[in-house]
Amino acid sequence: MKKSFVPALALAVLIAAPLASQAQSAQPVTHAQRYAELAKLEAAGYNPRDSVHYPENFEAARAKVAAEDAAQQSADASANGTIKTAARQ
Repeated sequence: MKKSFVPALALAVLIAAPLASQAQSAQPVTHAQRYAELAKLEAAGYNPRDSVHYPENFEAARAKVAAEDAAQQSADASANGTIKTAARQ
């Protein structure tokens, strides 16, 4: 019994160690970040007081914010690429 327990415990520790270190490296979310996220969702149409349409309106607003963020990142990447190309010439 002991002989099979020790390797199993060692394997569990080896698997859990990287997960624990990854969890520790994540920065905590501040109140200001949560407030800004809620403000973005509300601007995209989410109403936290509408409990009748809760999952639908939250998911729709979250998808809209994600699409806007992706478009902004794409525009930023294009702008950075244009600037780098112009700087080489």
